[in-house]
Amino acid sequence: MTTPRLNIDLDKIRHNASSLVKLLSSKGISVTGVTKATLGSPEIAGALLNAGVTGLGDSRIENIKAMHIAGVSAPMTLTRSPMLSQADQVVMYADVSFNTEIDIIKTLSLAAQRAKRTHSIVLMVEMGDLREGVMPGDLMNIVRETLLLPNIAFKGIGANLACRSGVAPDARKMAQLSALAASIEATFGLTVDIVSGGNSANLPWALSDAEAGRINNLRLGEAILLGREPLHRQPIDGLHTDAITLTAEVIESKIKPSKPWGDIAQTAFGNKKFPMDRGSISQVILAIGEQDTDPQGLVPPPEIKILGASSDHLILESGFSVGAEMVFSLNYSALVRAMTSPFMAKSYSNLNPDF
Repeated sequence: MTTPRLNIDLDKIRHNASSLVKLLSSKGISVTGVTKATLGSPEIAGALLNAGVTGLGDSRIENIKAMHIAGVSAPMTLTRSPMLSQADQVVMYADVSFNTEIDIIKTLSLAAQRAKRTHSIVLMVEMGDLREGVMPGDLMNIVRETLLLPNIAFKGIGANLACRSGVAPDARKMAQLSALAASIEATFGLTVDIVSGGNSANLPWALSDAEAGRINNLRLGEAILLGREPLHRQPIDGLHTDAITLTAEVIESKIKPSKPWGDIAQTAFGNKKFPMDRGSISQVILAIGEQDTDPQGLVPPPEIKILGASSDHLILESGFSVGAEMVFSLNYSALVRAMTSPFMAKSYSNLNPDF
């Protein structure tokens, strides 16, 4: 088979998604399956939908468009604030978009009028992680302006935590978001349909004994694909952590000194390393590098050590022979970069006939 490649077990992804859908449904929380780490893979989208997610979310309108073209039929949410330059595409391919800027929402309104469509809006609220979000004190004003726009439907509010600053979603944060939803309803006499509490980092809170409050949706990607929660990267009970693995091929196998010689300057990626002299070692090179994935996010087989990487080479301490294939586990960073590399083949097992 072609290398390097991602080995994607759709049965394990379906199991992970189905397990989380069932666990969260008992608390009245629906799951939006996030496809951004998979480059909008229609195969993975199909597995998520078969597992019972209520819709799909992606941060790139290009991925949402590609899923539409591939025949994926589901409610689609653009989970990153739209670019003004892509307003027409957003209205055409996404049912809902997450927003923080009234100027962008006004532009979406104009695009929706031209397309004779109604586009739904979820307003993201800043809850402390300092990525995207309307400041809570400004929320009522932007809701008021959004409600006045033609061809725009205000659907709810959401929050994102743990992505930029690592701020953990907890009962206090979710109670604050719930209170904002209740305040919007009391102020404007409407029903807030969607209160999207966050992403996979919300699972330790959501699967605890804490009350869900008004939170009725989570956006899950990493937990489904890798079987881990992002706060501490701990496995989630009952989920597969090997639904996706990476295989790379050995292109050199030699005995070499463990310490380089000559004047040491920066490496290709700006590092300056001083490895210890351990004498001669068995060193192999695999045909994969920084251009294909995040080498620091790869977990090699037991007793094999990653020594370094450059654009196209991954260097390990190992006795594998030339032509041998080595299988790695991945973290989220390695997965995202591998999925988007044009040099990375994708091998799907347990494929649904529809995809």
